[in-house]
Amino acid sequence: MKICILSDSHDNRFLLKSAITEACEMGAEAILHCGDVVAPSTFNLVKDTLIPIHVIHGNNTGDLYTMTQFSANPDSNIHYHGQDATIELANRKIFMVHYPHYAEGMALTGKWDIVCCGHSHRSKISTVTNILGTQTLILNPGTVGGVGEMPRYFICDLTNLTVEQYQLPLPEGVSI
Repeated sequence: MKICILSDSHDNRFLLKSAITEACEMGAEAILHCGDVVAPSTFNLVKDTLIPIHVIHGNNTGDLYTMTQFSANPDSNIHYHGQDATIELANRKIFMVHYPHYAEGMALTGKWDIVCCGHSHRSKISTVTNILGTQTLILNPGTVGGVGEMPRYFICDLTNLTVEQYQLPLPEGVSI
């Protein structure tokens, strides 16, 4: 199973839609958004995507009530989890949180195969040896919204825990 991991869209709905569209074309079966969506209306362009979108808030929380409403609809593909989330996909335990320092601490517990985060707007793939003596993958995809860095996202194959980074082109007239 392939999943798309992204973060920090900061209301850039067009880059978010581009990333999700590309990820779906590459076979992603779920999207994990590690926070800083900001306005829930950002999801209006992707709410008809046929795969689940798991989202947490970050430090730019936006309208949490409306985000909850998106998730409350039983037909919605948007699953809003609050400040962090534990998800199991393809027999892999995944923890999502916005802050990298929180992610590093949670990875050390050994409870998850993958810990995903955002916030820094810089992509990073690392592995830590946890207290159980096994490895936990920490993934920070950077910013899909192109805030201070080029817009990026990850595709992770949960079968073999391989990760590929993809960069989106900036819209015409936009520079970092």
